[in-house]
Amino acid sequence: MVRWTLMASLILAALTPPAAAAGDAGAGQKIFSFHCIRCHQIGETAKNAVGPKLNGLFGRRAGSVEGFSYSSANKNSGIVWDEATFREYIKGPKAKIPNTKMDFPGLKTDKEIDDIVVFLNQFAADGKKK
Repeated sequence: MVRWTLMASLILAALTPPAAAAGDAGAGQKIFSFHCIRCHQIGETAKNAVGPKLNGLFGRRAGSVEGFSYSSANKNSGIVWDEATFREYIKGPKAKIPNTKMDFPGLKTDKEIDDIVVFLNQFAADGKKK
């Protein structure tokens, strides 16, 4: 009986689809359009503006977008952007990187952060959707 229960559990686990990533890219796009687009661009035609373009953000070293003039604090932060680090940062950029030029108070809810992470994560370094 124990063997059958174990086998049934393994079969059920194998047939269960993986959980979808938390967050909604469409909602993330709305958040980007409301909070981020004033300073940042993303996508195939993105350019540096008040802030650097955000294509290929995850896996990129902070302060490394060519042609953008970063604060010393950002360039010397030692951060390589991953989801966990970005989540901390976007809650309060100046708390994560004191003296950064980014003048944004931060996103306040986990839902907003989940959504913006999923949205940003769609874009490769060339600005094309993955």
